[in-house]
Amino acid sequence: MNKLVTFIGNGNMALSIAKGLKNNYDIEVVGRNIEKLNKFEEELGVKVQKHLMDNFDISNKTIIFCVKPANVECVSERLEGKARVVFSVLAGTTIKKLRDNLNPEGVVRCMPNLAASVGESMTTLTGDEEYKKEAQELLGAIGPTRWLASEKELDIATALAGSGPAYLALIAEALADGAVKQGLKRDDAMAIMRGLFGGFGKLIQEIHPALLKDGVMSPGGTTAAGYGALEDGNVRSACIDAINKAYKKAVELS
Repeated sequence: MNKLVTFIGNGNMALSIAKGLKNNYDIEVVGRNIEKLNKFEEELGVKVQKHLMDNFDISNKTIIFCVKPANVECVSERLEGKARVVFSVLAGTTIKKLRDNLNPEGVVRCMPNLAASVGESMTTLTGDEEYKKEAQELLGAIGPTRWLASEKELDIATALAGSGPAYLALIAEALADGAVKQGLKRDDAMAIMRGLFGGFGKLIQEIHPALLKDGVMSPGGTTAAGYGALEDGNVRSACIDAINKAYKKAVELS
């Protein structure tokens, strides 16, 4: 595989992915503002090849496409040539739309999440099968990957893993707020909440959620009392509905 990777776009997601790749790949970044490109290089901490977007030739390049979904058409009009493969991180942007606008030899849709910045993104992938291994290697630099069979499945996964950090952040904040309400100092509540999520993240890799819950909940105990309150608040139903609404939004964007 070509060790030169070209980022079209220089936002936060591009920077997060580049941080995972910088030790093993040469990086090229294309944007509309030289000051922002310089800032990208500074934050990345390694020298990169920087180019302004107008008339940039993407011929035979490995592209990581990181622009805003609404800007696909206007960005593609400013580029020239035919890329070897486009790895797109744009939510709700179909393979057909990417192919129609960029005309690459291959397309893979990729959906990383916020944890890319710490090398722990759960990234889902789908697209041209011949680029599956390459996509897994490239995006594997920022965390685990999962190849899915269809764009529909990727849109569902976007609702789960792509948007999921926001849902978990809401729960984390609410749990800490509950502890503060009962009299725990804010600093202590935040430290304990972070420790909780750190340990839980490892446990959930090995134990089914239902078994994990049953292992904590003793008859008539504190966990059972709190769990009952969550069920009374329809937390389970709200989580299921959150995935439903986010998936529908992803389809709407496409």
